Amino acid sequence: MDKFLIEGGRRLEGSVEISGAKNAALPELAASLLTSEALRLSNVPRVHDISTMARLLAHMKVAVTLPPAPDAVVLRAGTVTSAEAPYELVKTMRASILVLGPLLARSGYARVSLPGGCAIGARPVDLHIKALEQMGAEITTAHGYIEAHAKKLHGAHIVFEKITVTGTENLLMAAALADGESVLENAAREPEIVDLAELLTKMGARIHFEKDDGTGPSVIRVHGVTSLHGAEHRVIPDRIEAGTMLVAGAITGGELALTHCEPRHLDAVIAKLIESGADIRPEGPGGLRVRGMQQPRPADVATEEYPGFPTDMQAQYMALATQASGASVLTETIFENRFLHASEMTRMGANIAIDGRRAVVRGPSRLMGAKVLASDLRASASLVLAGLVAEGETLIDRVYHIDRGYEGIEKKLCAVGARIRRMR
Repeated sequence: MDKFLIEGGRRLEGSVEISGAKNAALPELAASLLTSEALRLSNVPRVHDISTMARLLAHMKVAVTLPPAPDAVVLRAGTVTSAEAPYELVKTMRASILVLGPLLARSGYARVSLPGGCAIGARPVDLHIKALEQMGAEITTAHGYIEAHAKKLHGAHIVFEKITVTGTENLLMAAALADGESVLENAAREPEIVDLAELLTKMGARIHFEKDDGTGPSVIRVHGVTSLHGAEHRVIPDRIEAGTMLVAGAITGGELALTHCEPRHLDAVIAKLIESGADIRPEGPGGLRVRGMQQPRPADVATEEYPGFPTDMQAQYMALATQASGASVLTETIFENRFLHASEMTRMGANIAIDGRRAVVRGPSRLMGAKVLASDLRASASLVLAGLVAEGETLIDRVYHIDRGYEGIEKKLCAVGARIRRMR
């Protein structure tokens, strides 16, 4: 099992190219099930979750090829002869549920294992199931599998009980091939939702956003069509990787230039880092420059659905808060079990008190290198950030978590001055 050995105390300086967003690429890979024609995606990150989704689609007899371009994938689901997502292929990735809607819409049948993934709390799929039942599906759950049948999905007026990103994506894809019109209310507004809708529109879907305040739709209207065709699409940049690199520059007192990112998707993160004392400015099209501070200022954070501060940046911000001169209160409103990294940072010398969904971080703390354990994807990133400023060496175990969502993070950080070695 791979580990990272990090030698801390080095200022980062240079340029980092941001990869494509795996949280956008995953549903877009699943969208290949909606058409018999070729779908070509570019700016696809080479991370483990993408490989897992590609293997899952190949199991369903989707032809998956990698062109010479290192960031491209071509998929062709000529005939969907297998509509099952087995446990062996989905146990490490919750995004596998995204094949449910497309399979049901295209072939009228799906058998999908209840997904696995990061141990950060409940992410129930009941919202997906209820919405698909409104569209005419008959669904049973038994022996760890969701089994769904539908002669033909029909349009429905769906009001999500709570905002769900994968639920919105699943229903958006299902509605694209349903009979009639579907209205999705209280839909997620993440940039990844908008990017998926843009891909589906290129494929021939009829999608209209309502109540769009510039940050994304909360109501989506979909007019179902009889078939979709192939398309080419470039995946948006990964806003969470970009946010992680902004924190890396800030926490080390360094200066990093980020390229191939989308600053508009980072407004909440940028605002909080500036409040903490970082100097962040746009630099050319798709670029940002961050200059770190000698002493970060404390600032409270509450995670929210987009366009609020993302839950996927909470752990990274906690690492920065350990270096601030005072107390920062971090409130996690999305997942109930997402402070697992706090105990590992405490082993490194951080002063963190957890009370339910609140974490009080008192700094500045003198972090010391230690052996720590990564519990999930973003926790892994936060421990890397803590290791960058810790005295001595930090050994992070179970970094397969970070490989699920960051493309070559150790190589990118080493290129700007970090000392990180992958060990087996």
